Amino acid sequence: MENIFYEGQVLWSQIDANMHLRHSAYADFGAQARLNLLEKLGFGTALFHQYHLGPVLFREELVYLKEVKLNDTVRVTCAMTKMRQDGSRWSYKHEIFRSDGVKAAEIYVEGAWIDTVKRKITGVPHELILQLNNIPKSPDYVEEWVPEN
Repeated sequence: MENIFYEGQVLWSQIDANMHLRHSAYADFGAQARLNLLEKLGFGTALFHQYHLGPVLFREELVYLKEVKLNDTVRVTCAMTKMRQDGSRWSYKHEIFRSDGVKAAEIYVEGAWIDTVKRKITGVPHELILQLNNIPKSPDYVEEWVPEN
């Protein structure tokens, strides 16, 4: 398994009435994996504030494959599936694995960077694009061209 950006125990607070991982906890694991990945590349909160950038999601799709239960350990991968040339929009795929190696879920997200001052979607400065290019890519990765105005 490659590109593990989150690993942790399933907590009591993440269990639903059916005694398995609640639906929103999967999304939380994916979000934490993305943040860990960005942090590893130097995209921490200080950099977000410096450049007035914030990540926003437009779409999140979860595909549940197998149950995850209390006290299990999950491992979450993160791979970029798409990014615009200017870095403004992006997509990721996460896979969540149980401690026995069984894939329990897949998460697909589409999002963008927002200028937190102007409150508009924005491209990323060139020096940051170089860092974003270090994100693990999925086998079907696509680079999108920025549309002309």
